[in-house]
Amino acid sequence: MNLSNLRAPKKANRNKKRIGRGMGSGTGKTSGRGHKGQGSRSGSSLMRGFEGGQMPLHRRLPKRGFTNIFRTEYTVLNLDRIAELGERELTLEKLTERGLLKKRGELIKVLGNGELKVAVTVHAHKFSKSAQEKIEKAGGKAVVVGGVPAEDQKPEAGSRNPKAGSK
Repeated sequence: MNLSNLRAPKKANRNKKRIGRGMGSGTGKTSGRGHKGQGSRSGSSLMRGFEGGQMPLHRRLPKRGFTNIFRTEYTVLNLDRIAELGERELTLEKLTERGLLKKRGELIKVLGNGELKVAVTVHAHKFSKSAQEKIEKAGGKAVVVGGVPAEDQKPEAGSRNPKAGSK
């Protein structure tokens, strides 16, 4: 096998279908558009999911649930991952360096999945109760970093936007 033997697989390169080139071509006369109707007219383009005027499937199915637009997303970090790192102190900068955070400025919540054998000081935005207990049991510290969004703070009375502070 060398470069002179290489070929594309069968049917990989096919010629473009030439439409409206006479009856012998197989796509003459109506050019593959059929007879009459919306699709046969020029400029016809239908929206995705169009079903010929019938109520489309995405509108027939019931809508369920609720999406909270003010939800705060946390990046989850388990204790077993912290133990693998072998660090004595884990700051947000070290976590970004090690690639545990995808982008800078993400909020971190430490969960208690796994065991710690060495004392580690962990800086994060939130800790689960079990994680905090396990870290302190191993002789380490769970340091809550500031800058947590005001999810626990109640909006001002009469304010429509929960994110809006006092005026």
